Amino acid sequence: MAAAETVTNSAIVADYRARTPGSGALFARADRLLPSGITHDGRYLDPWPLYASHGRGSRKWCVDGHEYVDYFGGHGAMLLGHSHPAVVEAVQRQAALGTHLGASHELEVRWAELVTRLIPCAEKVRFTASGTEASNMVIRLARAFTGKSKIVRFLGHFHGWHDGVVAGGTSNFDGSVPSGIVPGVVDQSIVMPTDDVAPTLALLEDRDDIAAVMLEPSGASWGQVPLPAGFVAALREATARQGVLLILDEVITGFRWSRGGAQEAMGVKPDLCILAKIVAGGLPGGAVAGRRDIMDLIDFAAMRAAKRDKIPHPGTYNANPLSAAAAVAALEIVAGTDASAKAIATGERLRDALRQVVIDEAVPWGVYGQASSFQIFPNPLGVKIDPATFDPLALGFKGLKGARDAALSGKIRMGLMNNGVDVMGSPGGFVSATHDNADLEHTARALRSTIRALKSEREIRG
Repeated sequence: MAAAETVTNSAIVADYRARTPGSGALFARADRLLPSGITHDGRYLDPWPLYASHGRGSRKWCVDGHEYVDYFGGHGAMLLGHSHPAVVEAVQRQAALGTHLGASHELEVRWAELVTRLIPCAEKVRFTASGTEASNMVIRLARAFTGKSKIVRFLGHFHGWHDGVVAGGTSNFDGSVPSGIVPGVVDQSIVMPTDDVAPTLALLEDRDDIAAVMLEPSGASWGQVPLPAGFVAALREATARQGVLLILDEVITGFRWSRGGAQEAMGVKPDLCILAKIVAGGLPGGAVAGRRDIMDLIDFAAMRAAKRDKIPHPGTYNANPLSAAAAVAALEIVAGTDASAKAIATGERLRDALRQVVIDEAVPWGVYGQASSFQIFPNPLGVKIDPATFDPLALGFKGLKGARDAALSGKIRMGLMNNGVDVMGSPGGFVSATHDNADLEHTARALRSTIRALKSEREIRG
């Protein structure tokens, strides 16, 4: 049965259907042409996804004309909000000059200057067309530099969808081999738990075949499963001692946890990092950045002098002029204003407001998050939780990400959309520098209405 045909007696779902017939009609067309009718797994929603028409600042509008306070935030890319005038002007100007010139251009130089200025570990940078491409390249760099093959990763930490990072990252958390992936590829990763750093420190002491340790510094899925205090710092100390490279996946945290990313906020300088989303100003783009001696493995002259094989790195859309134009405009704002700090402060106020709603409604949920992100934990297994003192670390991976109920999360998201708020499917989302107190008040009211609707449907108790 296609998602659009799913039968339900939920008033929340019925209201969503009634409000979004235009989205339903577009989905009916898409479902005949696209697997599941979507182009990104994160946009899946039963009975159909929301189809947006445009966005401005902290708001976006769907094809049926409804306005939403938006926390989906371009999957985290829109730190400056939608359609920032400086970014729009830069892209329009470049589009008139050419969208792909098949040559180097000044914007890519300025882009690299901004990245190396803002990101502490970035002595050199190489641009890619996506975060997944950057993830693939950074692992290749680590193996080539160290001459070792194993990559230590962590359960549920997302590094894109290429073969080397799927197992234990996006699926197959039990250690099995994902469909379509060669078992030998899976064997090149060692996937570790994060409840305690000690097992990983022992692993680094015991083995001599580890090229790199790679992780999201926020914890799995941009902080859905946060890391214990001191985890990243302990890894930095151990990897440096053992001659193992430390790679931070800053695709989400870059420029969001601070201007200089999580590495600046935590005071931990990795050997390499990967960037995407904000780094390209909301257009397609990613980057690998890090130590000069490692990045030189892509350098023609350096490898010729060293008499070593250069790592090849073509890519039709590397540093595409449109992406570079958006990136330069956005990162100049990040560098020259308090945009990151403003979003972080607003994120803290939003978490406080949502937590108070949960407390007032007496539902055993948790609200948490880091920097300018937030997570709502709807407690699908019904464990004992005090919303006022909720500590996600007490539940660990199995209790948080592993316990996710997609149907309940979908209803929460639809309930919020029915009240003019859009979030990501976890449920959770990202705060931009353009969200204001009116947005936060609207969001708190929307969550209160959604919780009461779920109570009326006996989905939750309170």
